[in-house]
Amino acid sequence: MNQSVHFPDRECWDERRQAVCFPALVGGMQLTCAIKSEALQIRYGVNAVAPLALFRQHRWDLEEEAQQRIRNQEDDETGWLWLP
Repeated sequence: MNQSVHFPDRECWDERRQAVCFPALVGGMQLTCAIKSEALQIRYGVNAVAPLALFRQHRWDLEEEAQQRIRNQEDDETGWLWLP
């Protein structure tokens, strides 16, 4: 799969899912990527920082991981891509 993946700066906090959600544009189609607050805290060991701020601090690494997972077609049955 040789599709270009772009990540617009439109991340948001989803209270119901307790996750940071961020869009990916893949071949003109939008896919929703997300990572749970708990996963961010486990990865980066920061408890006092708001999840959205923590996502922004590590945006490049998270987007790179999401891009690889998109290329591997690891989105779920609802069309969301969850980072573990």
